[in-house]
Amino acid sequence: MDKRSSVSRRPSTAKEAKVSVTASRRLAFEILMLVRAGRGHSDELLHSSRLESLRQEDKNFTTALVMGVLRWQIALDAKLRGLLDRPGQRLAEEVSVVLEMGAYQLLHMDRVPAHAALSESVELCRAANQPHAAGMVNAVLRKLATPARKGASIFESPAVFAERLGHPEWMVGRWTAAYGWGAALKICEAGQEEPQHGRLFGGTDAELPVMDDGSRLVAELAVAAMPAAARVWDACAAPGGKAMVLAQRLGGADVLASDISAKRVARMESRVRQFDYAARVKCAVVDAAEAPGLNEEFDLILCDVPCGGTGTLAENPEIRHRLRPEDLARQAARQRAILEGALSHLAPGGRLVYSTCSLEAEECDAVVDTVMSSGAWRRLPVQRLLEGLKASGVLPVDCEVDSMVRNGDLRTLPGVHPCAGFFASVLERN
Repeated sequence: MDKRSSVSRRPSTAKEAKVSVTASRRLAFEILMLVRAGRGHSDELLHSSRLESLRQEDKNFTTALVMGVLRWQIALDAKLRGLLDRPGQRLAEEVSVVLEMGAYQLLHMDRVPAHAALSESVELCRAANQPHAAGMVNAVLRKLATPARKGASIFESPAVFAERLGHPEWMVGRWTAAYGWGAALKICEAGQEEPQHGRLFGGTDAELPVMDDGSRLVAELAVAAMPAAARVWDACAAPGGKAMVLAQRLGGADVLASDISAKRVARMESRVRQFDYAARVKCAVVDAAEAPGLNEEFDLILCDVPCGGTGTLAENPEIRHRLRPEDLARQAARQRAILEGALSHLAPGGRLVYSTCSLEAEECDAVVDTVMSSGAWRRLPVQRLLEGLKASGVLPVDCEVDSMVRNGDLRTLPGVHPCAGFFASVLERN
């Protein structure tokens, strides 16, 4: 919906909410307003002290409501727009969030009674200092609660299923061009589901931290690329999951796990120290693009660079609302700098794995292609490495590794493969 920006204003807290508005809904509203204003990430806010006073079932409800609205916001806004008396009318940000919360409860939360979603949305609107909009909120949500007649299933264009499944049209258009109509549809469907772990590897490993299977696959690929590595650098390591896979699989190897953020390194250090096998992991603050003071060479380097994250929309739904096409070129420049900086620390005969959780070519193939133009490196096909992981039992015997290879590199797609979307390329010095 066409909304007025509230970034410059303090987000409403709805602390004056009447008793009829549950604490779980009130906190969901506050978190969504903060996310909308660019003042926090949903995962951090949902694990903050804000929710400490809630019972576990209420925390679960708040989490489901926040993440659900973020995943379905585009689709919800499209439905709500058609129910307004004036579809183009401008709504206050608070009213838009209240409508989206109510619509999500009515359309996607079967256990929430319609009368509760309606009445609490109205009261929440009043509590958010928008009493004049309470009647409109009530009328629109009542229209939405009326069952609609279902038409016959027809072929959907990418623009149509992008809106239906809550994804930006520009993203879906790119995925359709790169991977085909069917894959783009599956990516969108996967983006609306809660992330699951342990599907690719047939379960979770008790010795490893919980992580997405695609993230673990990249780390396992790095191990397969250099199984005898003694000196290892995870150049963009936070939150530390891949570094722990490297430490566990490579036995006595010395692993440097670094990140540019001191705050993230401190959290990673705390996480790593929970595992005995990670005793040889050293955590440090390092800018991999420059690495001042880093005078070592490494047998194996993992460069899982910061990226747009379009392969992880199920876990990070707000990316679809924040990322813009013009961001990709800026991020690619940073990624090239990190890759070139890391390659300067690769020992003779060593190997580097460059990876992202992006579906966009600018952040993946194109970055590697730029570095390859120097002629100093060669690209190793990952097919044999993946087959080796399958033969050794790391990957299940029914894993179709052929479908994970694209132009010699690793490429997984949400919905097509049982994990998030990852890209990885293995480089070796010529």
